[in-house]
Amino acid sequence: MDRGPVEGSTKAAGWAADCAAWHLTERCLAATPEDGARGMFFQGVVGVVNFLQGEDAGARCLAASGLKELNAAELYPVTRFLEMSAEATRLLRPQLGDWEQALRYIGTQATVDFLASMFGRDLMQAAGRNPRRMLQHMIENYRVAVSYGERSVLWTGDNSARFVMRRDFMPAPYHEGVLQAALEAVGAQDVQVHGRQLSLLDTEYDVSW
Repeated sequence: MDRGPVEGSTKAAGWAADCAAWHLTERCLAATPEDGARGMFFQGVVGVVNFLQGEDAGARCLAASGLKELNAAELYPVTRFLEMSAEATRLLRPQLGDWEQALRYIGTQATVDFLASMFGRDLMQAAGRNPRRMLQHMIENYRVAVSYGERSVLWTGDNSARFVMRRDFMPAPYHEGVLQAALEAVGAQDVQVHGRQLSLLDTEYDVSW
């Protein structure tokens, strides 16, 4: 009887890719026309792929989104971002190790791009050098960055928290990269972020520093 792929095998890698593709389809089906993400995140994905794989690969990511040009501040359908991210992870996976690492890398870049924006500069000023304030203010700034979902934070210690996301379309590894980069930006040391997928669109993250 076939008990499924053995971890580390070629079959396992193929199964992970098929699973990721299935989740992409399900996430796109769950989205509405009102669910959008800022163009800066699209630009960040293209920039990462340009840097690691070359401009031809970056152009393929843009083509996968169905968009011809991007405005950093404009909201675009999250389904287009999912399509772009799927192509990016496919291209980056051999270089970065697996699709989860590729998603974390893209998530890290999303934070870098957001913090460099007008919205992000306000966030950094509000957070100061305080990781707790950063997490608290990120709840508000997610509402600026995307038009969907709800976020909350539960403090579990002086230097730890559980960050909860409801109805968010990106898989957990993406937001692991987002949260880690945000905390490191305010000087947090030894940051650990461990995400759990509770359902297709709900995740929670144990964060410590």
